Amino acid sequence: MGEKIAGFILAGGRSQRMGSDKSLRLLAGKPLIAHVEARLAPQVDLLAINANGGAQGIRLPDIEIVPDTIPDFAGPLAGILAGMIWAKRAGFEQLATVPTDSPFFPHTLVERLSEVGEAGTIAVASCVGKAHPVFALWPVNLADSVAAFLNSGAKASVMAFVTSRPHCFAAFDPIAYESQELDPFFNINTPADLDKAESMALELLA
Repeated sequence: MGEKIAGFILAGGRSQRMGSDKSLRLLAGKPLIAHVEARLAPQVDLLAINANGGAQGIRLPDIEIVPDTIPDFAGPLAGILAGMIWAKRAGFEQLATVPTDSPFFPHTLVERLSEVGEAGTIAVASCVGKAHPVFALWPVNLADSVAAFLNSGAKASVMAFVTSRPHCFAAFDPIAYESQELDPFFNINTPADLDKAESMALELLA
């Protein structure tokens, strides 16, 4: 599609299943969000982080922290709305989003989403038929529609909004690891997930 793309890391949740802020938990000796930032930054033209409450203590050099515009931890769709508003103010027409808890996503994520997307269409990553709607490329001019959706009383899931608009999918292959095939969009929600990610980090964070 050719235009410059802003990137946005969604780190605004409560991390209830982890027991503490996921973004700051260590993976291979570095905060989880630092791995996500290192993977996304080369794929976009400007990067910011969505964080709320105590998570606003996240510090990465030269990266703006953007809180939700809707109070009370309204979920990832509220974070995406905050990103759209931020990106539009910065002069961008497209926003690529990723969550803070998925450090193994493809190095070609944004490129592939851009290839499949068309003007006005949300492009969503998938693997083996499973959609991962927080890994997506969004037209920022959908901000008013997202705000209206969040305020409508409808189920405020990201996929529910995606299916209400023109959208398409970029299919990605599983990651080969030892004798397994792993979803590259595997997310770390619990201490057990973090232990699993630690065992894979040396090979998959390269």
